[in-house]
Amino acid sequence: MVNQVQYLTPEGFKNLEKRLRFLIEVRRPEVAERLRQALEEGGDLSENAEYEDAKNEQAFVEGEIMRLEAILSSAQVIEDTGQKDRVVLGARVTIVEEGTKDKEIYYLVGSAEANPTEGKISLESPLGKALLGKKVGEKVKVDAPAGEITFVIKEIA
Repeated sequence: MVNQVQYLTPEGFKNLEKRLRFLIEVRRPEVAERLRQALEEGGDLSENAEYEDAKNEQAFVEGEIMRLEAILSSAQVIEDTGQKDRVVLGARVTIVEEGTKDKEIYYLVGSAEANPTEGKISLESPLGKALLGKKVGEKVKVDAPAGEITFVIKEIA
């Protein structure tokens, strides 16, 4: 399987590196210690709930380590190009839904870093795709579960 390029902001790259270090240096040894203690308790391992729980946690931690390593190995850090005339990856975009006055600000990022609750939307999301390449004043239409929504781009930072 060929790794797809993962676009990350400098902050996102640092956060993923920090999380990876934490998992390797802290969580992995903690889980290994839990496994060791569960084995010392002896008895039938198939009936040892602590051992099973620790094994499941170990599988999760190792899977997360592998996922983060794959993302970081194929990461391309988004540098601020200074371009403010069009929406590009890494831009902060202020939009207003047509017919309202409520401003919404989104940060256009790669899928590995997307977190809509923090205003970080993926360039692969419907809104991200619609915004990419547009200018201030342009309208974008997005298909939503409730129907088509039109937004006006107010600012690009």
